[in-house]
Amino acid sequence: MSSARDNILGRLRANRPHAAPTPPVYAKPLGWDRERCITEFMTRMQAVRGETHRVARDDWPAWINRELPPRGIHRGLIGRGAVAEKLAAAAADEFTLTRYDHAIDDWKGVLFRDIDFSVTGTLAGLAESGSLVLWPSPDEPRLMSLVPPLHIALLDAGRMFENFAALLAAENWSARMPTNALLVSGPSKTADIEQTLAYGIHGPKALIVLILE
Repeated sequence: MSSARDNILGRLRANRPHAAPTPPVYAKPLGWDRERCITEFMTRMQAVRGETHRVARDDWPAWINRELPPRGIHRGLIGRGAVAEKLAAAAADEFTLTRYDHAIDDWKGVLFRDIDFSVTGTLAGLAESGSLVLWPSPDEPRLMSLVPPLHIALLDAGRMFENFAALLAAENWSARMPTNALLVSGPSKTADIEQTLAYGIHGPKALIVLILE
């Protein structure tokens, strides 16, 4: 038995190519300019019930003040840092803002019962798949984009990439891979055995992406 096995392994080793393997190509460049990337991203995000809007870079707080109250959305969650400070300074009087600035165990009930929406930044957008790339941090923990019924994500138009491969190359992730990068493609959704689609089971029921230009 051992001899037969050795013969088989010997033939396999003899037929093994000696040239170095060619690194895999995950995706070819598409040649899309920024405007094409934005258009493709919006089309794909909207196809999965994500809402997208193009707004001036400094006007996103005004968009929130104008658009959310008519929808009955008033209770917001902000983290720490530039995004939080800008909304805190500009939010209309009808908003109640809660800061995620202390241990979750101390206010878990508030997070799950009394928050309508959250606002976070993003690391990048991927045009080919219509995905957001999030990189949670102590200033904007993962639960901000996971628990509130509505997640509002701010996406810098200059951080739009053709696809994940383009992002990997541009950010040199082979040298410094992030510890917790997340890809989000639309609101949370799942289907049962009969393929009945339900939203909000494992995360926000709604996702709004404000593309800042």
